[in-house]
Amino acid sequence: MRLTTEVNGKSVTAEDVWPGESLLHVLRERMGYPGSKNACEQGECGSCTVYLDGSAVCSCLIAAGQAEGREIRTVEGLAPDGEDFSDIQSAFVDAGAVQCGFCTPGLLMQANDLLDREENPSDAEIREALAGNLCRCTGYEKILDAVRLAATRRTA
Repeated sequence: MRLTTEVNGKSVTAEDVWPGESLLHVLRERMGYPGSKNACEQGECGSCTVYLDGSAVCSCLIAAGQAEGREIRTVEGLAPDGEDFSDIQSAFVDAGAVQCGFCTPGLLMQANDLLDREENPSDAEIREALAGNLCRCTGYEKILDAVRLAATRRTA
């Protein structure tokens, strides 16, 4: 099938897509958006988190055919036009929350989603929002610091 969707504000088409192929695979291998990571392929680690029509989802659990005509935002589209980083990306760098970097794209998307919904989340809300994102480097405290820093900067 031909899949046409909007990725980070641009219309993108992929040819010869198997309808059951994961959105993650199509984004990474056919459309050139490798930021979302392929780890568990079961929706348990959150490394593949993207926005689908404004909702954070695990792209490994979405069949490519379900994305036809829909809007997708990947970590590559998180920064505003003309800027290298979004506020949450800058906070992750400044707080030292980028460790090996494998889980970082999913954490950035989920943290951004949280801060879009709640401008000053409590620690419990941050932990709940990020509960579906696993970091194998075990350094969650810096990640929590980064989300707190981004929230503070957004409300300043």
